[in-house]
Amino acid sequence: MMLTATIDRPAASPGHRVRVWDLPTRIFHWGLAASIVGLFATGYTGGAMMYWHARFGYAVLALLLFRVVWGFVGGRWSRFATFLPTPRRVMRYLSGQDKGGLGHNPLGALSVFAMLAGLSVQVATGLVSDDQIAFTGPLNRFVSEAQGLAATWFHKQVGQWLLAALIVLHIAAIVFYLARRRQNLIQPMIDGDSAPVPLQLPASRDDAQARIGALLVFGVCASAVAWLAKLS
Repeated sequence: MMLTATIDRPAASPGHRVRVWDLPTRIFHWGLAASIVGLFATGYTGGAMMYWHARFGYAVLALLLFRVVWGFVGGRWSRFATFLPTPRRVMRYLSGQDKGGLGHNPLGALSVFAMLAGLSVQVATGLVSDDQIAFTGPLNRFVSEAQGLAATWFHKQVGQWLLAALIVLHIAAIVFYLARRRQNLIQPMIDGDSAPVPLQLPASRDDAQARIGALLVFGVCASAVAWLAKLS
């Protein structure tokens, strides 16, 4: 089975809902949200819970690797190419010339990429960190002691707060669109479909073959992370 052969479903009829978020993307989203909650909860508990903090970190890494791959071969609206926030797209959206559409609008796209980048940095610093108490990252042996301590400082004192700020902005945007624009951004991430649209727009492929392909991709990503975890 060729994972790159991702063909979109036929265009939706006018006034019909469109499959915008395929099931793998939705599972990724909620799995990542749950893992982040787990990271904060175990990180602040400390002690023996650092064992689970590391496990949640590995889960986030596997999900991030999956999302990168899925950003190229996934459903139409999950692909990075469909919502790349170029300066022109952002300016057109801010000026009102571009009303957005299906998937992420330019500001939402910036939020997505910022979140992925922030999580990647947080995971990377965790992998090489050493708190000299309860946890040493599996890649700590490959950096100097000074680098490991610097990564630990950033992970605890900077990275987590940047991540918290991005999460707050994300939630604030959801509330704003719901309260001011009467646009529910959560429902499509639950059932996968957009609100009824008047135009014929292509939908994301979300059939059994695509879902099996996503499962295989995630299996490879999770196996790679499991191998990395054994280095500790």
